[in-house]
Amino acid sequence: MLRKEPNALTPQMYAELRRKVDFQEYSLEDVAQALEKTLFSVVIFDDHKPIGIGRIVGDDRIVFFIKDVVVDPEYQKQSIGYTIMHSLMNYIQEKACENAYIGLMATPNTEKFYEKFGFIQRPNQDFGHGMVKFVDKSYKIDNPMEDK
Repeated sequence: MLRKEPNALTPQMYAELRRKVDFQEYSLEDVAQALEKTLFSVVIFDDHKPIGIGRIVGDDRIVFFIKDVVVDPEYQKQSIGYTIMHSLMNYIQEKACENAYIGLMATPNTEKFYEKFGFIQRPNQDFGHGMVKFVDKSYKIDNPMEDK
């Protein structure tokens, strides 16, 4: 029997489901710290087995970023992702101020899914490309304003 649990996401669930869809892996310690900063999460269970997750990070008023919407491949195409997004969007609707920003980064070929929730693809006539950067701890950024 499927059930939905708000704010039940654990580091182990996070790591296991992301691994099943070949998403970037992180240490459980890093995941635990990240989840402490989560505004809201939802887990879909089949009995006691977590089969889908999603979470929101942000400032809880003006900016919301949807992260880690993941459905176990064995359960995809069964409206699990829709249920997750519906829960996340309801949370945002309750907390957000008028014209709040909601962002996400879609994996390839999932854009049409997110369009069902009102998301738009970039670039378009009003918005440039979305951008992303991954941290490389060996990379140093020089600041021209600092004295050398």
